[in-house]
Amino acid sequence: MPRAAGLGRAAALGPLLAAHVVAAIEPISVGIALGAASALTGYLSYTDLYCRFAECCREEQRLNASALKLELEEKLFGQHLATEVILKALTGFKNNKNPKKPLTLSLHGWAGTGKNFVSQIVAENLHSKGLKSNFVHLFVSTLHFPHEQHIKLYQDQLQGWIRGNVSACASSVFIFDEMDKLHPGVIDAIKPFLDYYEQVDGVSYRKAIFMFLSNAGGDLITKTALDFWRAGRKREDIQLKDLEPVLSVGVFNNKHNT
Repeated sequence: MPRAAGLGRAAALGPLLAAHVVAAIEPISVGIALGAASALTGYLSYTDLYCRFAECCREEQRLNASALKLELEEKLFGQHLATEVILKALTGFKNNKNPKKPLTLSLHGWAGTGKNFVSQIVAENLHSKGLKSNFVHLFVSTLHFPHEQHIKLYQDQLQGWIRGNVSACASSVFIFDEMDKLHPGVIDAIKPFLDYYEQVDGVSYRKAIFMFLSNAGGDLITKTALDFWRAGRKREDIQLKDLEPVLSVGVFNNKHNT
């Protein structure tokens, strides 16, 4: 996983460099700096000060649902179901201080229908740096898991990557693009993190978010929209219950899904 490896090195170097910088500052200088900051703001902890200059994992930070709703409505066209479902799912999940399992979102449709754009909007509303955040991890099946003969290596690397990053930030976001091209063996490596477990190997994944983007079922979604048009009904009349059965069939029939 080229990108994963690069991110791993960056994540390892970040705290190490920060430690050396802090060590190089004299204690009295740190005290003066913190004292001045406290005088200006009332009270500012070391963590608050650090997070003003470096990205921090804000696990308890609430989702600005109004901002997310506005951005989806203004930037996402012709995808009323995606807007409704994502907003409801994210708001409910982030408002729950003790979720029973991670949030999983599965976005389906042909290339160019906005799946990646939606994942970018979601990432930016959860972590300010979006896809560039240290707490948002994007995997593309054909790029990161291209060789079927290396499935076991991919499984071990992926599980280690997810475990390590959720340990560092419970509210980490993992985005898997081209799920329809992902080998079932790699999918099996993800499954243990998605279920109703208090912990897996001592780590809780219940506040993490997993997004799966897939072309599977795209033709069936198009057919459903066409059937509505032929019946003289608007696209906005399509409800989730109209698509769930056909999506289940499309995903089940995809050779890369189990």
